[in-house]
Formats: sequence, C-alpha cells, structure tokens
Amino acid sequence: MPIPLERLSQVQLLIFDLDGTLIDSGLDLALSVNAMRERMGLTRLPNEEIATYVGHGVANLVRRSLGEQATEEKIQGALEFFLTYYRAHMLDNTVTYPGVREALEELKGRHLTVLTNKPVRFSELILEGLGIAGYFRFIYGGNSFEQKKPDPMGANKLMSDLQASPRETMMIGDSDTDVLTGKNAGIWTCGVTYGFGSYTLENALPDFTIDDLRQLPFMLNGRGAESNRQ
Repeated sequence: MPIPLERLSQVQLLIFDLDGTLIDSGLDLALSVNAMRERMGLTRLPNEEIATYVGHGVANLVRRSLGEQATEEKIQGALEFFLTYYRAHMLDNTVTYPGVREALEELKGRHLTVLTNKPVRFSELILEGLGIAGYFRFIYGGNSFEQKKPDPMGANKLMSDLQASPRETMMIGDSDTDVLTGKNAGIWTCGVTYGFGSYTLENALPDFTIDDLRQLPFMLNGRGAESNRQ
C-alpha cells in the first residue's frame, strides 16, 4: 500500500547527504582526482567514472581511483596530495543544485542537519563558502564517528542530539548508501533523482523519491511525492 503522506507531518528532523544531494561537487572532485593521478604519472579518468566512486569516504575515493594494483604506501601518499589539492580547489566549480536554497528556506522551521562521508571540516567549509551553513543545526562528516554511512551511528546521534524519534526523522540522499543508512536507523528515507549517485536508488527502494528538493516541503506538508513502499 502507498504511504499516506499525512503521516509525514510529524517529521521534524531532516538529515541531508551533501555531495549529490545539496551540492553538485562532481567536477571539483574529478579534477582533484585527476590532478592526483597525474602527480603519480597516471592517465586521467573520465569524470563520469570518478563520480561512481563518490559517497563512501575520501579514502575509498582515492583507493578506487588508483585501482587494485596500488600499494598502501602509494594510496597514503596519494590521499595526502588529494586532500591538500581538493581543499584548495573544492569551491572552484561546486554549486548548490537548483532549488536547494529555496527548499532550505521553506524547511527552516524544522531541524536541518547534514550527515556525509566527506571529511567534516571540508563539509563545513563548503557549506560556509556557499552561504548555506547557517541552515543546519549539526554537520557531521565521515570522520565524525567510528563508522561511516550506511552504518546508522551518525543518524542515531542526530536523533539523540535533537530528541527526535525515528518516525520524526527522515534521511534525504542521492544514493543507496543514504537509503541504507536510513533503513538501518529505522527512519524515513527520501531519494533525490538528480544526484550523481541516483542510478543506485533503483535497488535501494527509498520510501519516496523526488526530482527537485523544492518538492520536499510540499511532501512533508502532505502534498506530492512518489512513494516506493508497497
């Protein structure tokens, strides 16, 4: 049975993914990865390939971008270079997705938070640089907890921080990692179809999908969204 949208009126805590959900950071990530590869004497990778490596933390991004033959020593050296290069260039091309600012303004009466696998300080600096950090009560990154998404540790901490129950909480993200995080925490899940991880949503089966973040305020007010739960 479809989920009655009126049940969402009680949702007060919104947990947003960052890359692919709030911000389009794909080009800066790809350019940083390819700068790292060139530094190591490797050929460039297509931006589209690099995008499929995003979402599981920076160490995983570097490891997958180097390939299975890379030694741990090379991975650590590459990681150090990547972090330095990306910090200097992470706002060169990165922007919020269309509708994000308007949606955040509409939603600011609720508790808005960010839970990403990107390092927390990078996440804070990007949100500050884009002028939207002030919307969020808490910003947690991939190094904020012992376990990254899809482990529910971060989501559980946010519910504790803001005294919200699972039925009052929703995870919003572009990938199966975000949906699994929400399911592991027992909370609502909403997949956004415009991010670079959205191709993974088909098998993750979020409770709802939206094509534009501006749909989220309407959905939480009981109007309009696609339900995937039967």
